[in-house]
Amino acid sequence: QLQLVESGGGLVQPGGSLRLSCAAAGLDLNQIYIGWFRQAPGEARQGVSCISGRRGYTYYSDSVKGRFTISKDNAKNTVYLQMNSLRPEDTAVYYCAAHSGPRYACYLTSDFDSWGQGTQVTVSS
Repeated sequence: QLQLVESGGGLVQPGGSLRLSCAAAGLDLNQIYIGWFRQAPGEARQGVSCISGRRGYTYYSDSVKGRFTISKDNAKNTVYLQMNSLRPEDTAVYYCAAHSGPRYACYLTSDFDSWGQGTQVTVSS
């Protein structure tokens, strides 16, 4: 059974850091790519970052480039999103999602196959 479970969200002050985790049960991270998305109240869902199944290709949206880092541990079947220099505008529910697309690339499109339940990130003083 496919299941994605996010964790690591919380309340942090501006300039602080959080690391989100996405545990992927029933999935082979070598065969799929994983994306992180976020959605703030009243706003459309936004693609944040993704990582390919093989060769570790990564992609970041302009709004997080240089501040967020995506990585994965295939042995633990977990993908991470390290978020540094957080800003109030990063406040959102963060979701991870799996896509059975190309193994050597990733794309932040809307047609991902499986989604997690989300974890809340709040950046506020």
